[in-house]
Amino acid sequence: MRKLAPALTALVALTVTACAPRTRPETPPPVAPASAATAQKFVVTANPLASEAGMAVLRRGGSAVDAAIAVQAMLSLVEPQSSGVGGGAFLTYYNAATRKVEIYDGREIAPAGATPTMFMGADGKPLPFGEAVVGGRATGVPGAVRMLAQAHDDHGALAWKTLFEDAERTARKGFTVSPRLGRFLNGSFPQLAVEDTRRYFTEKDGTLVDPGDVLRNKDYAEFLRRLAKRGPDALYTGETAKRIVARTNTGALPGTLTLADLAGYRAVKRDPLCGNWHVYVVCVPPPPSSGVGLLELLALLGRTDIEKRGPADPQAWYLFAEASRLMYADRDRYVGDPAFVRVPVAGLLAPSYIADRVKLIAPLAGPAPVAGVPAGAVVAGADTTVEPVGTSHFIVGDARGNVVSMTTTVESIFGTGRMVDGFFLNNQMTDFAFSPVDADGRPAANAVAAGKRPRSSMTPLVMIDRQGRFAGALGSAGGNSILAYVAKSMVASVEWGLPMQNALALPNLVARGDSFQGEMTKFTPGMLSALAAKGVALKPGQGEDSGLHGVIVRDGRIDGGYDPRREGKVIVE
Repeated sequence: MRKLAPALTALVALTVTACAPRTRPETPPPVAPASAATAQKFVVTANPLASEAGMAVLRRGGSAVDAAIAVQAMLSLVEPQSSGVGGGAFLTYYNAATRKVEIYDGREIAPAGATPTMFMGADGKPLPFGEAVVGGRATGVPGAVRMLAQAHDDHGALAWKTLFEDAERTARKGFTVSPRLGRFLNGSFPQLAVEDTRRYFTEKDGTLVDPGDVLRNKDYAEFLRRLAKRGPDALYTGETAKRIVARTNTGALPGTLTLADLAGYRAVKRDPLCGNWHVYVVCVPPPPSSGVGLLELLALLGRTDIEKRGPADPQAWYLFAEASRLMYADRDRYVGDPAFVRVPVAGLLAPSYIADRVKLIAPLAGPAPVAGVPAGAVVAGADTTVEPVGTSHFIVGDARGNVVSMTTTVESIFGTGRMVDGFFLNNQMTDFAFSPVDADGRPAANAVAAGKRPRSSMTPLVMIDRQGRFAGALGSAGGNSILAYVAKSMVASVEWGLPMQNALALPNLVARGDSFQGEMTKFTPGMLSALAAKGVALKPGQGEDSGLHGVIVRDGRIDGGYDPRREGKVIVE
């Protein structure tokens, strides 16, 4: 893959050369971006009501950030198992006027009273995850609202107070419980036993709501009314903040969150991490996001012949699995909050390091690979982080050509299961490693610390072409599996030339450590047998599946897709 032209290097804050030059096939890449697509408005979310709320803002002349605020407000209501105003997010923004990519980090922060051993029991062992996830200390300082407010200050076109009307009205009048929400309400998640969750989703006769029932949330409507009037201070100060503190400081495993923690939260505007891939520059959030892992995986695959293969070729999936395992070994070991740990980003993406790592892909899968030692690495302990599912991704493009690619989360299903003012509180603190050191006493990069942001697998990306024009955006939900979900879709849509909808619908395969998970019913028996013969014996994956949403520019037009595993909707005008 060719290096960036000198004229383009100024368009991105950081350029990596991990995707090193190699022999290319004679046929050109299947996708060619064109600036004509910037005239199109588009919204892709996991719920039709959220897509429609975003497009309504765009039709009023709103910006991509304006629409993103309306989308998040609606998702917090209709998809509460995945994200909400009580959670955090990463936002990758394409600025059409400057042709630059900007990153807004709204990741939650550990309270000032957090300690490295807060998830360790009296016996010196990590607490059971099911117990910790519903505890008061699982909630970090939420960041999504402050982040969106900062992005709105920079890129908003409409008044903040006008962006919550659809969500507030829907909360008052009620919305129809979707089949997917109903499925989670009948699951076995520990949050379903929490009093707040049971009360919210229980009918007057004592039964849980079913798909097709109408659910109203007047508390959330009132909160949105205050949020529209007061701005983000409606969450971070005042009565709502007091209720958040009270709700997290009582009950099982009480936390240490204070009013000062909430009032002091600040989102961080970061430089993007960008790397060459085919004719594109792929830009992702830097640590504490795991965007570096996605770039490493693309670079590893770029040293194979996967692009000459296709979705029906077992060798393509084998290469994907083995490259994934190498990437996850590195990501798990080294990525954390850069304000607290040294993350060897340049070393992980160096061409020489990629070349050495890819040599470890043997004809047959062996034991779990260990982390490499890239340049700049420091001694880090083996990772023990448990990162379950419970996230949403969406994409918005406005008529001016600006684009938002945003991944947002309350972490696990329904967060902690605790509610304040009609929204769920996150359990993002359980995205830290429970044990601060490994068995050999080495410190974990993702250990808990006061004021620290937990490592995240959220990787909302934006692609631009060599002239800095928007070329595509993609992201997913899925906890640790996000990186595999997104990379699969990148390979399928770009290297294999599939329409975006078809690319997202391809079976998911997540290979991490000794675990090979996949959508067993979507692979053919012949494919499963061929992979097993290579040592990749797939087992059913985690319950939430992916939440992929993507757009790519083809012949000057937006080709968008939503994950068929969810209930999404693509609107392009």
